[in-house]
Amino acid sequence: MKHGKKYNEAAKQIDRAAAYEPNEAIALAKQTAVAKFDETIELHLRTGCDGRHAEQQIRGAVVLPHGTGKTVKVLVFAKGDKLTEAEAAGADHVGGEELIPRIQNEGWLDFDVVVATPDMMGVVGRLGKVLGPKGLMPNPKAGTVTMDVTKAVNEIKAGKIEYRLDKTNIIHVPLGKASFDQEKLQDNFRAVMDVIQKAKPSALKGQYLKSITLSSTMGPGVKVSTAKF
Repeated sequence: MKHGKKYNEAAKQIDRAAAYEPNEAIALAKQTAVAKFDETIELHLRTGCDGRHAEQQIRGAVVLPHGTGKTVKVLVFAKGDKLTEAEAAGADHVGGEELIPRIQNEGWLDFDVVVATPDMMGVVGRLGKVLGPKGLMPNPKAGTVTMDVTKAVNEIKAGKIEYRLDKTNIIHVPLGKASFDQEKLQDNFRAVMDVIQKAKPSALKGQYLKSITLSSTMGPGVKVSTAKF
């Protein structure tokens, strides 16, 4: 894969053979974010899990202490009083069955997270083929299927992110923006690592976290030492 001049210059600042302490890795990821926009600092965790086995699946959510730096649009599927509650909590879009054709037929996807009350999951299930591949399907483990829509919307707006194994058994999560100061990114990193460590499947034999890498959206990867984890 060919990289541009900026990427190659940034990559020279990183020792590819080294595994850095988290605070050093965060500093390097910030330094090597040289794009013209405010890049996201991303965390990539390669696990020893086999996601094909249900007991080794990892999925959940964590509220980043300093948020993601991104404005998140929330869609809530609910009915009755819960619609009013969701609107009051600051949901960007609220509704019920009438939204299905808009999403299915018109391709409307102007939202980042979908929350649904349990009594609406029968309706939302019809959108599985659209929302599923995009990772937008509400899920009880992620706290997005709930009767407490106020709490769900508030947490998402405050910086709640989902984590899950992808098909290659890697977890990818945002830690914030390159413009965040070092301490905020370190706090967010610790919050994510705490929940990921607690989420280790008891059925797993062998090493849990095989590699930890930090990078900015357009920047090179920085290896983080797994010794502490």
